[in-house]
Amino acid sequence: MFENLKNKTTTVKSGETTSGSINLIAAGTSIEGEIKSNGDLRIDGHIVGSVFSKAKVVVGTTGVVDGDIVCQNADVSGTVKGTSTVTEMLFLKATAKINGDINTGKLVVEVGASFTGNCNMGPMVKDIKNVERSEAKLQEKSA
Repeated sequence: MFENLKNKTTTVKSGETTSGSINLIAAGTSIEGEIKSNGDLRIDGHIVGSVFSKAKVVVGTTGVVDGDIVCQNADVSGTVKGTSTVTEMLFLKATAKINGDINTGKLVVEVGASFTGNCNMGPMVKDIKNVERSEAKLQEKSA
């Protein structure tokens, strides 16, 4: 009966382990420095520094991040002052306040959310000059 409740741990190629747990930084907690996580991360406190996660980052209504966020998915209800790089989907709730650039695959913005900065959405576009050079080299080799 309790086997389904056990925390499953898997091994990644680099030898790191990931778990299904959620890391929580509670309201009233302040951290200065870089945070790296392989799992989900919820921030209700104050972070001064960059946040890196291979999974989802949630910034709660009381959460403040003074630094960059790099993750797979993100839900923001609090404040972010820095560049947000989200590979899949960034969801800005009505109480979100973003002051910085956004780079994301998909963006959802609720009415009331505030955003100041530049936004790049979708897959990264390659430099046209480099693509043309690559194609020219391929044609030279095949001729």
